[in-house]
Amino acid sequence: MVEDNNTAIGRRFEIFTQIMIVLSLVSFSVETLPNISAELRTNLFWFEAVTVFIFTVEYIARVAVADSKVRYIFSFFGMVDLLAILPFYLATGLDLRSVRAFRLLRLVRILKLVRYSAASQRFYRAFIIAKEELTLFLFASLIILYLAGVGIYYFENPVQPEAFSSIFHSLWWAVATLTTVGYGDIYPITVGGKIFTFFILIIGLGVVSIPAGMVASALSKAREMED
Repeated sequence: MVEDNNTAIGRRFEIFTQIMIVLSLVSFSVETLPNISAELRTNLFWFEAVTVFIFTVEYIARVAVADSKVRYIFSFFGMVDLLAILPFYLATGLDLRSVRAFRLLRLVRILKLVRYSAASQRFYRAFIIAKEELTLFLFASLIILYLAGVGIYYFENPVQPEAFSSIFHSLWWAVATLTTVGYGDIYPITVGGKIFTFFILIIGLGVVSIPAGMVASALSKAREMED
């Protein structure tokens, strides 16, 4: 169920965890909205507790079924899974819930729901490869967009609470910056925010320009190998 998403129960478990990740990110973003009621904040806390419990059970299950437990724990997804839940238990004040966005990359595995014979794969390989690559770039772009909104919120909210009043408001800045449009209606004024913006602009140039050539080249080589 945890590792094999080619089974019905594995697919359901994978989709359920992805839904919980999205809901936890939405909950995290809602918490940053100004003037939310104490009751809503309490409900959001308990929802976070439930999601952390679910992710903890999942993490323990993944460690238990891993062929190499140490390798999984120190792998990319293993570290992301751990960082997504650890601060809740340690109560350090360091909020890493935005790291859970990286877990959405697991969704790419669901695209391989059907296994074809070797002969059939030759006919569908081009479409499958293109779909996976495009989906990966889409999710990577959305993750970077979200993390950019989270980052600039923490840098600028203390000094510009009107412009960067929540993560949702900060996402507009992230969209304008990552797409290199730069409307200039809201912009960072802190040193940390300006440095952060510099790196986001560099990443934005790559997101816009580099993947197109890489995907085209990779698809061409894949088709040649199939031929």
